[in-house]
Amino acid sequence: MSRRRRRRHGGERAQANIDMNSLIDLTFLLLVTFIVTLPALEQGISIMLPQAKTDELPTKDKKANTVTIDADGRIFLNNNAMTQDDLKATLQSMADEDPEVPVLVRADERLKYGDVMEVVKIVYACKIHRMALVTIEK
Repeated sequence: MSRRRRRRHGGERAQANIDMNSLIDLTFLLLVTFIVTLPALEQGISIMLPQAKTDELPTKDKKANTVTIDADGRIFLNNNAMTQDDLKATLQSMADEDPEVPVLVRADERLKYGDVMEVVKIVYACKIHRMALVTIEK
C-alpha cells in the first residue's frame, strides 16, 4: 500500500502554468497603439501659442527686464521703443554689469515664429541665461 500512496502522491504534484494569452493580447494592443500614435507625434501637435501653464518666472529678488514685441514687430525694452541693434547693445551692457540679469520676452501671438526667435537669438548672443517666454495662463 505504501507504494501506491507514493505513486499517487508523486504523480499528483501541482504544476505551475502561466496563461500567456492575456500577456500576448496586451503586447499586441500596446504595439498597435504605438504604431497608430507614432505618426501623429512626428507631425506635431496642434497648439495655440502663447497660452501655456508656466512655472515661476526667473526673477527671484531682481527686477526683470521685459522685452515686448507687438503685433507689428516693434520691439520695446521696459516700455522703451528700440531697434534690434539698440536692444542688443542695451542687453549686452546689462549682462556685462550683472551676468544673472533676468529677461522676460513677451510677444504677440499673431507674430511669426521667426520674428520672436530673432529676439531670443539676441538675448542668447548677449549671454543672458535667465530668460523666459511669458505666456497666458491656461
